[in-house]
Amino acid sequence: MRNPLSELIDEKDVLLADGATGTNLFAMGLMSGEAPELWNESAPEKVTRLHQDFVDSGSDIILTNSFGGTRHRLKLHGAQDRVFELNRKAAQLARAVADEAGRRVIVGGSVGPTGELFTPLGTLDFDQAVAAFREQIEGLKAGGAEIAWIETMSSPEEIRAAAQAAIEVGLPYVFTGSFDTAGKTMMGLHPRDIHSVTVGLAEQPIAIGANCGVGAPDILASLLEMSQASPDTILIVKGNCGVPEFRGEKIVYSGTPELMSEYAHLAIDAGAKVIGGCCGTTCEHLHAMRKALDAHQSGERPTLNDIVTRVGPLRNRAAGGGDDAPKRERRRRRRG
Repeated sequence: MRNPLSELIDEKDVLLADGATGTNLFAMGLMSGEAPELWNESAPEKVTRLHQDFVDSGSDIILTNSFGGTRHRLKLHGAQDRVFELNRKAAQLARAVADEAGRRVIVGGSVGPTGELFTPLGTLDFDQAVAAFREQIEGLKAGGAEIAWIETMSSPEEIRAAAQAAIEVGLPYVFTGSFDTAGKTMMGLHPRDIHSVTVGLAEQPIAIGANCGVGAPDILASLLEMSQASPDTILIVKGNCGVPEFRGEKIVYSGTPELMSEYAHLAIDAGAKVIGGCCGTTCEHLHAMRKALDAHQSGERPTLNDIVTRVGPLRNRAAGGGDDAPKRERRRRRRG
C-alpha cells in the first residue's frame, strides 16, 4: 500500500496533526447528546470551517468528523443504517479543504471505538467488530480519506479488528491508544507493548502512538516508553490540551498555547514524528505548536523529570515507573 504519511515525513521531518474535533464543534454550537457525525449533512459549512481553520493554523494532517461513525455508535441516534453515507460525507468535506490548501495536507479517516465490550465481558465478537469497522472505513475511503486513523483505543482486540478492516478495505492505517488509567489503557495495554498489537496481520500500521489521555505530561511519559520499546517506528502523539476543569457550567481545558508549544518541543526530542492535539486543542494552540515545530532545534531525549519540570506534574501513576520515577499527581477526574 502507498504510504502518504512517510512520504510527507520524508519531506518535512515532523508533521503537525490537527486539534480537537468534538470540543471545537461544541464551541460552534453542537449540543450535548448530538452526534457530531450528523453535522456532516446538517451543518457541513461548520465542519468545513473547522477543517479550514486547522489547515490555516498549519496542520499537515486533518482528521474527518467521523470518530463515532460505526453502526454501534450511530444507533444511539437512530442513524445505524447511514454509516456509509455519513462517513463518505465526512471524508468529502475534509478532502475538499485539503485539495484547496495550496500545499500537501493528508486526510485521515477518524475511526474511534465502538463503545461495545468484546466477549466474554460483552456481546461483541471479533468478526462483528471487523464488519462494523469495514463498513465505516469503506465510506471514508469512498469520500477521499487516505489513511484509516484508528484512535482513542483501549482494547488490543478492538485495535486488531479495526486494523483488519482497514486492510480488507485497502487503506493504510495508524492506531493510537489512550493511556489514561495508571499509565495504561482502560483494558490494560501498556505503552511499551502497543507496537506488538497487530503482529501477524497481513499489513502493519504505518504509525502508532497515543492520543487523548490526561494531559501533556502523561502522554509524553507514554511516548518515552513507546519510543524506547520501538525506536524505529513512526510515532504519533495527539495529547489533550491540559485537563478539563469546570468553570461555572462550562468545561474549560487548562492548557495554554505556551504549554502546548513546550509539549511539541518535548515530543520531537522524545521521538514523535506526528504531533497534534486532542480534546480542548484550539487553533490558537495549533498556531503555537506550528511555530514550535518550525523553530525547533534538536535537543537531548527528555527524562520524566524534564517533562515534569517543563510542562507540569503527571496525573496518573506511571505504568512502568519505579521508586525513582516522579510521582504522578493523583486527582479525581470529572468526566464531561
